[in-house]
Amino acid sequence: MSHLEKQTSIKTLLIIALGVLIEACAITFFIFPNQILTGGTAGVSVALEPLIHVNPLWMSNILVVGLFILGYFCLGKQFAMKSFAATVFYPIFMFALDYVYRLFPADFFIMPDYLASIYSGIFVGIGLGLVFYANASTGGMDILALLIHKYLKVKEGDAVTVVDGMTVILGIFTYGLAPALVGMISVYVCGYTINRTMMLNASHRKELMIISDRWNEIREYVLNEIDRGLTYWKGFGGYTQDEKVILMCIIDQKEYPQIEAKVMEIDPLAFIAISDVHKVHGEGFTFRQSQRLEQLKKYEA
Repeated sequence: MSHLEKQTSIKTLLIIALGVLIEACAITFFIFPNQILTGGTAGVSVALEPLIHVNPLWMSNILVVGLFILGYFCLGKQFAMKSFAATVFYPIFMFALDYVYRLFPADFFIMPDYLASIYSGIFVGIGLGLVFYANASTGGMDILALLIHKYLKVKEGDAVTVVDGMTVILGIFTYGLAPALVGMISVYVCGYTINRTMMLNASHRKELMIISDRWNEIREYVLNEIDRGLTYWKGFGGYTQDEKVILMCIIDQKEYPQIEAKVMEIDPLAFIAISDVHKVHGEGFTFRQSQRLEQLKKYEA
């Protein structure tokens, strides 16, 4: 394993550990003390406690291990290896934080249900989002969410919402409708937060599309003055059926006003469309041309 690969592995492991720690904090300090019927193994443990009378802490850890085994067979060995770290971290953090919890007065973490639901959703969402970002799992109910994502092509955060919603419905039969409705707040907040967290390190850029009869002048400007690559292809006007050249490039947001002003100067009749791009990989954004040349030399060697 190269030095770079070792650094990447350590970074991934730290991201997983941080994500599991944040999730464990949410469970220990918000969900269990306030009996929030949220999703995940914590929510299932709370929902089942009146029926089977097993300590939610122990039930949660049992579910994590059992679902990890399911993930191993359904999501592959490589996924399971990353999930193994999270599965080990989870019970360690849970028992350690339970000890910390007992150092405070018994009612220290008791709060209105809606507050516990909102903040547990935020912290669990951040924690799971970080673990998913590292392409791993805590080995809990999110295994089922990832199976839905894999086979039904549903976004991870939305899949978690579906699974967690089913968990909350289970809670209706043990705690009643009102606590379940409170739990749905946590489910929604968690799913939203997961999707936002997974956009960490995303490249917020702009996709610029320009249609102009003076496209070559605009192309020269973008290439030489802005120093951005672009792509162009031929299209036809839907009404006039005239042949048009369409320019497309990805730019930094701060570059747009300058480009727009220049395009309007070159061709006041130019058509410009711009949209958000959340992640970009490639020359000029994730690596420079010199780095690309170095990689090509390695491959040729």
